[in-house]
Formats: sequence, C-alpha cells, structure tokens
Amino acid sequence: MPPEPYDIVVVGGGTAGCFAAATAAREGLDIAVLERKTEEEGGRIACGDAIKGTSTFPDVVDLDYLREEAFTNEGITLARFENPDTGENLDIGFRGGSGAIVDRKRYGEVLLEEAERAGAEIHYETVVQDVVQNGAVTGVTATKRGSVTEYEADVVIDAAGALSLLQDKTDFEGTTFDTNVNYQQFCSAYREVIEIDEPVEWDNAIVFKPTAELGYLWYFPRTPTEINVGLGFQMNKEPMQLVEQLKRDVRNRPEFEGATVKDKLGAALPTRRPYDSAVAPGYMAVGDAAAHVNPCTGGGIPGAAKAGTWAAEAAIEAISEGRSDDEDALWEYNRRVQTDFGKRFAAMDLYNIWAGTYDVNELVDIVSAMPGQQLADALALEGTTSMSWPLKIKTAIETFGHWGTLLELKQLNDLATELKSIYDEYPTGRDGLDGWRSRRNGIMDEVYELSGADPKY
Repeated sequence: MPPEPYDIVVVGGGTAGCFAAATAAREGLDIAVLERKTEEEGGRIACGDAIKGTSTFPDVVDLDYLREEAFTNEGITLARFENPDTGENLDIGFRGGSGAIVDRKRYGEVLLEEAERAGAEIHYETVVQDVVQNGAVTGVTATKRGSVTEYEADVVIDAAGALSLLQDKTDFEGTTFDTNVNYQQFCSAYREVIEIDEPVEWDNAIVFKPTAELGYLWYFPRTPTEINVGLGFQMNKEPMQLVEQLKRDVRNRPEFEGATVKDKLGAALPTRRPYDSAVAPGYMAVGDAAAHVNPCTGGGIPGAAKAGTWAAEAAIEAISEGRSDDEDALWEYNRRVQTDFGKRFAAMDLYNIWAGTYDVNELVDIVSAMPGQQLADALALEGTTSMSWPLKIKTAIETFGHWGTLLELKQLNDLATELKSIYDEYPTGRDGLDGWRSRRNGIMDEVYELSGADPKY
C-alpha cells in the first residue's frame, strides 16, 4: 500500500498531541493523530487530576466546553502538607484565585473531540512501530489490528509520552535534539480513584504527604466523595512498593473507611528539566515526550497544552516555507518553551537535585517550621514575601539545628534565579546552543558543588 500523506502526523492523543492537532487543523492542514488506545479508552491517562484552571491554556479548543464537561471541583483554595511523623498539617492558601480537579478521562475525551472537530483525523488502535527517515524524519509506520500502514508527513510531532519509543527509533546524529536522557531522570507513579460514603472535610485542598526516597503521596478530591489518591517515587532512588504503600496509608485514614476503588492506573513521568532542544529535521517532541513537566510535582497539563500549540505553529510556518527539514525553521518552538515554563521547570529541577542528598525527615522538619506563604513563594521561585522580625525570630528558633541546610537552600535559590536569567537568553537559532549550554552548565557545576550531588546530566 502507498503511504498515507499528511502535512503533520501527531503521535499520541494526550494534552500536547490534541492541542497540536487542533492548532494545525484549524489552519487547514491535513492532520492525523495516531492513538494507540481504543476509542472507548481514549483520554484515560494516569494523572493526579489537579490543575490551576484554563486561564493559561491556549485558546485553540472550546475552553468553556472543557470546563463544563471535565472540571469536577473548581473550589481548590489551598495546598495541605501533612507531616508523616507528627500528623500535623501545614496549609498554604493559593494566591490569585483557586485551582481545580478534573475527571481526567472526560478531559481527554473532550480534547480528542475538539481536535476532530477542528478537522484532524483520529486514528484509534494505531500503534506506532518505527519512524521513516531519510536524513529528516518523513513519517512513521504503525500497525492497526495487524495491518501495517506508513504515514507520510512533512513534520512528525512526538506526543507519545515519557520515554517515547520514537526517540529510540530516530537517528538524531547531527541534530540538536537532546539525547542526554536516561530512565533515572524519571519517576514511577500509581494512582487510584476511590469512592467514599461520607464527604471529606478538606474538599477545598490538594493534600501532599512526603514519603521515603523523595516521593510523596497525594490526595486530590474530584468531589467531596471521589478522591484521586496516588504515590510516586524517583527512579534514581531505591524502588518502592507503590501499590502496597499507598493502600497502607489509605487504610490508616479514617475518612477512607469502606472506600471502593473505581479506577487504577500507573505511569512514568519525567522529573528532569525540559529537553534543551526538542526539534530535529522533520521532527518535534512535546509534553511528557520532551520533559515538559514540573520535576517536583509531576504537573504537566498546562505546559503540554502550550507546547503542543507552539510546536504546531512553528511547524505550520516551516511547512508553508518548504523548510520542515530545517531545524532553524522549527527553532522558535524551542525558544518559546524555554523562556516560558521551561525556565521555571529547569529551576525547580535544582531543588530536586539538592533535596536528593538529604534525608526526607530533615526536609520535613524544615518545611514544617517554615511560614507557609514564604515556602509557597520559594517553591514558585517568584520572590519571597518579606517577613516581620518576630516571624524571623520564631522561624530561626524552630529551625535550630538546620541552619546550615537553610543557608544552602538560600544559596540554591540564588542559583535558581540566575539559571532562570540564562534561560531568558535562550538562543534564537541552533548556532547559539553550545554557548548557551556552556553558561547553563556552569550554574549546574555550582549546584553539584554546593549539594554534593552526583551530576544528573
């Protein structure tokens, strides 16, 4: 059979893939989305379901429809950190509005609907096996119910998730595409959706509880009686029995007595900085496939939506100019990612590296003693609010014995701020990448020296 020709082939029908497909289809391009799941299973992805809202989403799908159909709890006003040793809670209110919890499957279904409504073809039960490459990537081969099809494209957008198979199959020799990737830069996660009889008292909160090996349990209320519960750990640490540890904690919580499990699913997620470059001739990676995930929390929905949209916009322009095989023609996508959420995620990665050298109990002690808003501002890297002298003295007393660690944390915060400035100056073309990396790696060397951590990259 001759290849099926398209302008863009998108591999994966998650957030990044659907936003990419909808963006390009609205401009009249021929788009195919290759989704390995069945149509009935489409949209079902392991996820914590927590999201800030749609305010930062690109306006390429019907956001009102998305909210009406998939947002089940828009009253999240605070984050709660549970101390696993004392049982005490640290509540931190959200600034500038509230967050939300979604029904992730319905959310995914709506995005697939929106991509199709925009004009993209959705090919379900289609499993990509290989790339087609002649210098530039020119398509993929995939199987559907035992039949092999070649999909030809000017640009292939890899939205196939963490540790994407396409990146194993593509020859990136001579390109800028970031291949400095290994499994230790990822985490393993497992989540269940449980139903309980009585409403929880904290349905306005997303709840986090630290665990050993720099992981955390989460409890996110979709509704007062339907809770997304999960656990993750980083793959550079000792393996954890995810399911057993989660079930043990659930059993010990009185509010979950008699809970029934509605759904269960596991996944791998990147806990690293975004790829330095996510483009190669004829090829772009988006979302989890390019590590567009907050490396501390695992949150990646808004970043994936932006990345998919920006990748499609760059691809549309490159195709119109007949330059889809030119990395520089796709480069603006890299720059937009790195100077937007990319710089923040890269800065958060420094905290991951630093925290990995400490015992979780010491980190919990420090977090428990810190004033909530100062902690929230520090984690957001947005500048800490000023503290009154009485509050400074109280904090100093309560963190006695950890002052050396806090000094390191202050130094790390300064390095994170400097790193963000370097990301603001991400090059406008591939020729500037080596010089930019050299400056960025200088900051990384200081982080490794400060923390004593082994190099992550």
